[in-house]
Amino acid sequence: MEDLDGSPTTGLQRKIVDHFEGKVVRKDLTQLVKGNAVVPSYVLEYLLGQYCPTDDEDLIRRGVEKVRDIVNRHYVHRDESELVKSEIRQKGTHKIIDRVSVSLNEKRDVYLATFSNLGVSGVEIAEDTVMQHPKLLTGGVWCIVDMEYLHAEDSARSPWVIDTIKPIQLAGFDLEEYTSLRSNFDLGEWLDLIIQSIGLNPESFGRRTKLLHLVRLISFCERNYNFIELGPKGTGKSHIFSEFSPHGILISGGDVTKAKLFVNNNTGDIGLVGYWDVVGFDEFAGKGKRVQRDLVDIMKNYMANQSFSRGRNSMTAEASLAFIGNTDRSVSYMLKHSNLFEALPDTYYDPAFIDRLHFYLPGWEIDKVRSEMFADGYGFIVDYLAEGLHTLRQEDYSLPAQDRFEFDSSMTKRDQDGTLKTLSGLLKILYPGDEGKNCPPDVLKELMEFAMEGRVRVKRHLRRIDETFEPVDFRFTDRKTGEDISVETLEHDQHRMLVRAYHSEEDEDGERAERGEPKAEADALTQDTEAEWEPIPDLEDGRHLVVKENQTGVSYKKLFADYLRGARRIEIVDPYIRIYYQVQNVLEFCDMLLRELPEGEEIEVSLLTGADTENQEEQEEHLENLKDSLRGSPLGFDYEVTWDSLHARSIKTDTGWKISLDRGLDIFQAKNENPFDLGRINQEVRQCKPFEVTYLREEDATFEVEQREDK
Repeated sequence: MEDLDGSPTTGLQRKIVDHFEGKVVRKDLTQLVKGNAVVPSYVLEYLLGQYCPTDDEDLIRRGVEKVRDIVNRHYVHRDESELVKSEIRQKGTHKIIDRVSVSLNEKRDVYLATFSNLGVSGVEIAEDTVMQHPKLLTGGVWCIVDMEYLHAEDSARSPWVIDTIKPIQLAGFDLEEYTSLRSNFDLGEWLDLIIQSIGLNPESFGRRTKLLHLVRLISFCERNYNFIELGPKGTGKSHIFSEFSPHGILISGGDVTKAKLFVNNNTGDIGLVGYWDVVGFDEFAGKGKRVQRDLVDIMKNYMANQSFSRGRNSMTAEASLAFIGNTDRSVSYMLKHSNLFEALPDTYYDPAFIDRLHFYLPGWEIDKVRSEMFADGYGFIVDYLAEGLHTLRQEDYSLPAQDRFEFDSSMTKRDQDGTLKTLSGLLKILYPGDEGKNCPPDVLKELMEFAMEGRVRVKRHLRRIDETFEPVDFRFTDRKTGEDISVETLEHDQHRMLVRAYHSEEDEDGERAERGEPKAEADALTQDTEAEWEPIPDLEDGRHLVVKENQTGVSYKKLFADYLRGARRIEIVDPYIRIYYQVQNVLEFCDMLLRELPEGEEIEVSLLTGADTENQEEQEEHLENLKDSLRGSPLGFDYEVTWDSLHARSIKTDTGWKISLDRGLDIFQAKNENPFDLGRINQEVRQCKPFEVTYLREEDATFEVEQREDK
């Protein structure tokens, strides 16, 4: 069998279709029909599941065309809303796809619907419909609606009429069938099927990264699960919470209120936590964001006890909370100087709030989403998988682990609960049915370690914020084998010297404070890591260097490193950073800086270059790709493209050095076409173009680049 592009279907793809026919869809079809429609994936796959429930290529082609036609004819684009309203008026009735929300009009005692994209509000909707689909009352639901226009003389009444309305989500789910069919797949196959189902190509990820992606799903299958992910931009953090499931809602972290999230004390209406399985907070991080203190206090109580107050009464809910935000600092810097929660708004930078988080997903381990990462194989219709996870919310799959493993006595109940809830969620996703008892012991141990690591990340950095929290030994014992397993985070293992340096300095300061002495200078470990970046004091001011054509033994490190030591900000001015190899030169310069930069430090680099009048779009694309590749590293990169004339080329530092370059960074001759040429990885063996360099001291250097705020 071949797909639309003519590539053969793999054995796993064939197996998926054979066992789950009618419940899976080719994931590349979703992007194929989506076009410019800003509509969740579960809406499109709902339609694809109806019209492409097969692996027959002819039927798929016809089904794709049908879904495209439905989206083109019935999905309401906001900029075309007036055209759609006119069409409804002319025809009298028309089917539309839009997000519908409902509110109660107390004066008239009627429910009124608002159509998000159509821009129509105040449309009466039957009470029976609202009672059947209560999520219409909060946040809104995507629906297929037969809309009518009936003009009336009474101007107080809306001319818009809802004939029929059907929320877009699966009508039912057979859990027994789902768990039975799971038994036909080994763990690797099932894991790849789930990854494909969320729209990703499993071949792009290793096992650990696949598990990290699965953690984003736990909020949908585990009640009252408190999850946080902080990391660089562009890694797809919010996608799962905005497009995966009709049972989840994503809101802006700065737009939430007590009434919207929990309960409106004036009306008695329950908020989002009463209607949704998951409430996601997007753009959650940011020191400058203002958040109500009493909202956070209510949230802390809810995260701990699943309850909140309405006046004198207490109410409960089961919604999981997911907090998603971006970090600007590199991991090494945070480990050396602060903690992994430093990006949180001040109101959330609260030990009691942080202690209630079950899992911290290290967003810096997930690559920025690229086109090759998208799945083109078969995966579950996301609504089908979402219903499966929703159905499993009531179960507790942690019991096998509790029977087999014993926690270290230093772990608090919250440490244990965080680990077990994460483990339970992973088992529901990977081993649905029989409460996870069919999970092999070696896999159970692996998942237990992985689940505990997310809680270790919370507790380790919570102690940096509040030293009153007792030290915890995160370990567990296998009761059957007697094996003792200690768990630590990956970043801790990778940067042990930084962690030791941080704690050595903190411990010594604490001891000195007890004796009434001032803080000590950095300890030996810290001094070792910082000394490498101290500027060399006896560099020659006014030094002039001439390099001849074809000369070798030259590198960016030999030319610049000594003069850049100690700098926190560097500005490059070069009018000819335009085409591919010129941008690659900037990358090699940044790579040199990163290799020289002591672990745990950061540096800012800005580039000012001239516009490429012939290929400006390509120039911008290359520079954006370079900026994206450095995002999350200790080197912050930004650039400006100007149409003004630039002539002099230079590198300036905030330590006062200006390096004048008559060729800029373009000092090497073209690379050998041989892909294995040593010059591709070693600048010193490459032949140079003729160029000159002058090193000048400027005590009053000024910069365009904006320094990161020191924490």
